[in-house]
Amino acid sequence: MRQQIFNFFKRYDFSFIGSMTAIFFIGILNLYSATHAHTSLSMQNLYQSQLVWFFVAILVAFIISLVPAKNWFRFSYFFYGVNIILLILVLVMGHKGMGAQRWLVIGGFRLQPSELMKVSIVLALARYFTRMNPEKRLNLKDIILPFIITLVPAVLIIMQPDLGTGLILILIFCVIVFFKRLKWKSIISLGLIGLMSGLVMYNFGLKEYQRKRIRTFINPYEDAKGSGYNAIQSQIAIGSGRFFGKGFKNSSQASLNYLPENHTDFVFSIFNEEHGLFGSIVLIALYSVLMLRFIWLSGSVLRIYDSIMAIGVMSIFFWHTFINMCMVMGLMPIVGLPLPFMSYGGSSMLTFGICIGLATSLSNSRNIF
Repeated sequence: MRQQIFNFFKRYDFSFIGSMTAIFFIGILNLYSATHAHTSLSMQNLYQSQLVWFFVAILVAFIISLVPAKNWFRFSYFFYGVNIILLILVLVMGHKGMGAQRWLVIGGFRLQPSELMKVSIVLALARYFTRMNPEKRLNLKDIILPFIITLVPAVLIIMQPDLGTGLILILIFCVIVFFKRLKWKSIISLGLIGLMSGLVMYNFGLKEYQRKRIRTFINPYEDAKGSGYNAIQSQIAIGSGRFFGKGFKNSSQASLNYLPENHTDFVFSIFNEEHGLFGSIVLIALYSVLMLRFIWLSGSVLRIYDSIMAIGVMSIFFWHTFINMCMVMGLMPIVGLPLPFMSYGGSSMLTFGICIGLATSLSNSRNIF
């Protein structure tokens, strides 16, 4: 028995959980630094809640990693359907907060179904595309149904409103479709459709505060004390860090509370201020190792479903990391997307933990199950 346990852990792939832990270790120190000088005691203790969520997430990741990957294929559409029902319930009876209706309150626990939908859409699309010949290049007709599968939850999420998460679902769809080799003619057509849809969405689909974010991105100094304030303060924090930063717990933007949401959307700004360009390069390198590990996994598994799922999960991490870092540097409009394992948040931590568990399950299926 002892030998069997030893052999199991010898073949167990710890690389994904290891990457998760390394980034979280940096994140929890950064969260403590960003909130330690806050006047509110609850804000000062956020790092304790984040620790609890991390241990829950890593436990969930380990449990999921023990499930053979073939089971995810079997229940893909079931998870997707349940998540759609939860999103509808959010619109009907969801908890309101900060101008949005995004949570279901179950006892004392707040669940954000839009976070879980990121995983569900990957599973559903991976299963759908396994029906197709892997050698076939896709055309527009081939992606109509999977686009509808993506669009339904994206619209439900945007109605909450949560434009950032709705956009993430569309981007996940795009990555998976490109991975399945979409024809160039179809790519150009999609680009034109996306451009026209964006113009229509800007004029008729977005709320005024969302349009204001886009205008602020173009010129944040147009309303420096209003809608452009966060973007300007974020850039000040990043610029003042220079190469080596000001040092741990020495962020003036955090200690003086100049930068709102410095524990969620703008954690990377505080990290830059305290650790500078050098620290940011180290953090980006850790994220890059994780992304490359997902890409390696997609080429190492034997089933098409597993390969698509690995790329889909990678796209969740990539888009969150890319968009969050770009928006705090002023390279993209500000949207409410957390930085994986760095930003405070229970639902997002749990979602990323599930993703790590799925990736480890796929890897373990190669040499354990």
